Amino acid sequence: MSPIRSYREFWPYYVREHTRPLTRQMHFIGTAGALGLIVVAGILAQPWLLPCALASGYGFAWAAHLFVERNRPATFTYPVKSLFGDFHMFALMWAGRMDDEVRKHTSPPARI
Repeated sequence: MSPIRSYREFWPYYVREHTRPLTRQMHFIGTAGALGLIVVAGILAQPWLLPCALASGYGFAWAAHLFVERNRPATFTYPVKSLFGDFHMFALMWAGRMDDEVRKHTSPPARI
């Protein structure tokens, strides 16, 4: 398989790696925790909270891949695209649209 070069190509792959709702929920919790810790670190001028933000974001996500989805996190192959994908998924989950995105990218193509 050739490497994925653009985010547009990456997104369907990323979605297919997150098909189970619990995986997506764990990503959401980790991302929300990471963002919250970054904000608190800035407000309180406590830079030691930044590694905690990384641990929250990646810890929940990697645990979800290991124990729920049972696949290898995309972070290991596509670290930057994966980070963008996580925030993309977070925004779609916040908007209540991620389940539709999963159906879109996991359904067989329509026959004409």
